[in-house]
Order: sequence, then C-alpha cells, then structure tokens
Amino acid sequence: MKAIVTVIGKDRAGIIAEVCTLLANSQINILDISQTVMEGFFTMTMLIDLAECTKSFTEVSESLKNKGDEMKLNIRIQREDIFDLMHRV
Repeated sequence: MKAIVTVIGKDRAGIIAEVCTLLANSQINILDISQTVMEGFFTMTMLIDLAECTKSFTEVSESLKNKGDEMKLNIRIQREDIFDLMHRV
C-alpha cells in the first residue's frame, strides 16, 4: 500500500531527518519527496510505500501525529487511494 505524508510548520533544521528516521525505523520506503520553505514555513509531501512496514497503518498514523506534536508541526498520513479519490476532478 502507498500513502501520502504531509508536513507543515515553522522551518527549522532537522525536520526532514526526524520524519525520515521515524519512517525508516518502521521499514517504510520513501518513493518521492517534495519540500519547500515559503516565508519561514516548511512544507513537505512524501509518497511512501508501506509494503514492508512493521506497524499497522493506525500505528504509523499515531506515531506521525505524536512526532508532529513533539516538533510543533502538522504531520498527517493518508492512503493514496483515498487521496486520489478526494482529488479527482
């Protein structure tokens, strides 16, 4: 299964490293990543592959939310199929 992870918040050093480390520790592969900083705000979108993941989707979602709370960021995950349906024109 693939999913989309979004990260939004005030820019600071280490955001990408911390989020990617959390994913790697659960055997989640990052397929694509895009990030930018706009007037001091960091935004990142990742396409990830959960095929080899050692946790349930719910556990991954909760881990990302907790990491976001810890880092004062908004971190969310959404299944790719649901994301596609929501954004279909």
